Amino acid sequence: MAPAAGMRFAAGMSLSKATRTVSIARHEGAASDVRDDAIAAEEPLEIRVGGHSVAVVMRTPGHDRELAAGFLVTEGIVRRREEVLDLIYCKSDGGQPEENILNVVLAPGATVDLARLTRHVFTSSSCGVCSKATIAAVQAQFPAIPRPLMPRRTVLAALPEKLRAAQAAFAVTGGLHASALFDTEGGLRVVREDVGRHNALDKVVGHEFFAERLPLADTILLVSGRVSFEIMQKALAAGIPAVAAISAPTSAAVEFARASGQALVGFLRGERMNVYAGTLAG
Repeated sequence: MAPAAGMRFAAGMSLSKATRTVSIARHEGAASDVRDDAIAAEEPLEIRVGGHSVAVVMRTPGHDRELAAGFLVTEGIVRRREEVLDLIYCKSDGGQPEENILNVVLAPGATVDLARLTRHVFTSSSCGVCSKATIAAVQAQFPAIPRPLMPRRTVLAALPEKLRAAQAAFAVTGGLHASALFDTEGGLRVVREDVGRHNALDKVVGHEFFAERLPLADTILLVSGRVSFEIMQKALAAGIPAVAAISAPTSAAVEFARASGQALVGFLRGERMNVYAGTLAG
């Protein structure tokens, strides 16, 4: 499957990194043939902090620095850009970069609670980091939104089409999730794709972390899949006041959004949408 006309990959993610080509048997009715098919790439990324291994995430290669930074931000380990000096790929015994091992170099004087991180031994692309037992535990670390946002219905209605137009890797594979950050007027700030919903969001947060724009007040997050508790927790960690989804939210996501002062919209399909938390403007 080829990319749609006019689509290109965002900086940091190339077609060769995001996809793999495999030989398949294609059946359609009584006819069949053998052909090549592009599928989404999924590889482990080991994240180290100061040389200490803290997590392994199954991700789509590309934007790895953003993924690692966003992961640390949404886990409450790093809050400010000045805490991170650099993120570098580790080297093999032969001196070549290990593209699946990334080390976070902290700035002088910056410290992290490694005991908190070492609980996350393995993170699959589907489940995310499932370590927060209650909403109260999360809010003790990340305060509720101080100024709720009321997105306009007309702005929300236009977002899914803008997201689809920016999903270059999905157009090739049909197998990637996406997270996109918009301003209150519907202007696209950044979109990231990954086999993991949580990874795509962490990449978005990492992008804004490097741009020194956290917390992300007056922004709207749109995700291509369902909204879970973890998606809402990560959005709150980044200060995102409004979350919308093409699909459904979970009960825990709704409860979390209402307790955290976040707007939450699900089943966003053009002018039809369900409001689960918060209030929309006309």
